[in-house]
Amino acid sequence: MSAVLHDEPPNGFDSLPLSSSVLTAVARCGYRTPTPIQANCIPHAVNGKDVIGQAQTGTGKTAAFLLPFFQSWQPEETIGPFALIMAPTRELVVQVADEAAKLTPHPDCRAASIIGGQRLKSQMSALKRGAAIVIGTPGRVIDHLRRGTLSLDRVRYVVLDEADRMLDIGFRPDIERILKRVPESHQTMLFSATMPPPVMRLTQRYMIDPVHVNVAPKVVTVDKIRQTYITVDEDRKFDLLLRILERDQPRQAIIFCERKKWVEEVYFMLRGAAQRSACMHGDLSQSLRNRIMRGFREGKIRFLVATDVVGRGIDVKNLSHVINYDLPEDPENYVHRIGRTGRIGADGIAIAFVTPEQGERLTEIETFINREIRPEHVDGFEAARPRVKAPAPEIKPTSPVYGRRAKKYSNRL
Repeated sequence: MSAVLHDEPPNGFDSLPLSSSVLTAVARCGYRTPTPIQANCIPHAVNGKDVIGQAQTGTGKTAAFLLPFFQSWQPEETIGPFALIMAPTRELVVQVADEAAKLTPHPDCRAASIIGGQRLKSQMSALKRGAAIVIGTPGRVIDHLRRGTLSLDRVRYVVLDEADRMLDIGFRPDIERILKRVPESHQTMLFSATMPPPVMRLTQRYMIDPVHVNVAPKVVTVDKIRQTYITVDEDRKFDLLLRILERDQPRQAIIFCERKKWVEEVYFMLRGAAQRSACMHGDLSQSLRNRIMRGFREGKIRFLVATDVVGRGIDVKNLSHVINYDLPEDPENYVHRIGRTGRIGADGIAIAFVTPEQGERLTEIETFINREIRPEHVDGFEAARPRVKAPAPEIKPTSPVYGRRAKKYSNRL
């Protein structure tokens, strides 16, 4: 495996080995300067090399793997798919498909998304019409393979997006079954924010002499994100949330909760106090999740209460605040949550609610990000009640019982 260090991006996409039709599509989307992951990955991918791209979310990875395929696609290629892109969540699949629709250099170079929660009939119709790219979650790709509605015989380009997350949620068996159905002579690109041993084993088994492009910063959180925490009692969290929303007047905010039930509870309280609110979790139908995410991206929804289903890869340009209403159990999820703001160089604010009993969990997060999160408070609001130290219990003198050193009868008597 060869490694490529972080290089400064060239001055514009014109310096990359891309055709005029692809560059026209890039300009149409308003992209002017490639990000580091794009500048370092695209030349190797265009040359047919397997590529491992390691970068934080929000750094332009989607274009880094779409543009090389568009560069290789030919108009006479009609019976596909020729590219298979797998991602861990339905929302991320939809986002990649939307980006592919924007960046495609030709109307016949279409992408089809296949995910759970949508009607199979519409997905089958899209596949039957012909798609150059299929984008899906591993579970739904397996479903179509079993039904015979998807063939991978012509696939020459495979992308594993957010690979660490896909393995975290148990997709490894499905991924391996799918990769075994792809022709041997294919190119593989794998993108991941982290490279834990399971991801490395996947690269060793299914990639050929890959180029490792690592543009992940040594500090795992974005420097432009202002991170603070507030100590708060559990029963005062919602009042604190309202105070923060009133004080900061966020452009848009995501409020993260740990459980679906807690998302519903916070949302039902918030919708009576703040207009343009919505909630998102895994139990909602896919059509409803799509409408919510579309409304959030378009700015029609201002406050989104959600689980970690939107903690990875979701790009909302106007998002100013991320509020960790519940601290995540895994410190890595904290990084992905706050990464929803501060994307591609933008600034952002991340506020964590920490109960008095969660000091150890906060320390674990600070150790993981190698950074101290500073405390703050809301003027005029007591988020946590003062802790009164209980007086030490009075120790009553005891008399020895016929020379015994200690009582031998039970304290329950």
